Amino acid sequence: MTFAKQFVEREYNNRALVPAHPAYFARWEKDSEFVRETLPAHLDLPYGPHPRQKIDLFPAGPGARGTLMFIHGGYWRSLDKSMFSWLAASWVAAGVHMAMPSYRFAPEVRIDAIVDDIIDAANWLAAHGKAHGVPADRLVVSGHSAGGHLTAALFAAPRERLHFDPGCIAGGVPFSGIFDFEPMLQFGFNADFKLDGAAVERLSLLDKKRTVGAKLVAAAGGNESSEFQRQTRDLAAAWAPQSLAPLILPGLDHFSIVDSFAERGQPLYEATLGLF
Repeated sequence: MTFAKQFVEREYNNRALVPAHPAYFARWEKDSEFVRETLPAHLDLPYGPHPRQKIDLFPAGPGARGTLMFIHGGYWRSLDKSMFSWLAASWVAAGVHMAMPSYRFAPEVRIDAIVDDIIDAANWLAAHGKAHGVPADRLVVSGHSAGGHLTAALFAAPRERLHFDPGCIAGGVPFSGIFDFEPMLQFGFNADFKLDGAAVERLSLLDKKRTVGAKLVAAAGGNESSEFQRQTRDLAAAWAPQSLAPLILPGLDHFSIVDSFAERGQPLYEATLGLF
């Protein structure tokens, strides 16, 4: 499929599509600071030597349903796990431990290396999470935007890269993600990504076999661009029946969908909870 540069720039620039995005960021940062001050947590635990190879853990206590690992977005080049600590309040209240890794950014590293970071974070969690009250024996992996891609990439990781039983992963929830990288060749951010045809083939997931066989729920907002909705539908179709029917959520844009992920009664929240 051929993608015109002007089309790609319009369809994939989410901050331009949602002019109110700074208000989301400000609220998330404020709420996250409050959560880190009030919830029991183990913050900035290193899973690798780089300063961004850190993970935050929020234990839900005895009798928890399992652990939810949330991978933040930011086009593989911005934002931080600390902006999303606020998510832990809702999920811990529901009896779910939370784990939130950060990862290295482009252009310092290529996206392939960022995928490796998430695999390493999952391996660390499986090996060390229990010692911090956050076991990974029943793990649901979720992620928004770039984190949506990284969630699905973990499902397709080579078996030898996973140092734990893939059966420990109970489900995956990639939302507002990119799984077909062909359009990224025409995107201005490729100055940081440094993608070429070979990288597009490696990173695109629609044709990849899965190592993790757990159910997947792919979602996007009904107010997101047509391309983000296509990406979600295409992943769900390509990975069916492992991937359930895609959730295209009316009224939600690329940022309000994150709010819905933490709100009881919202389809994305309920679908995620149902995987435990």
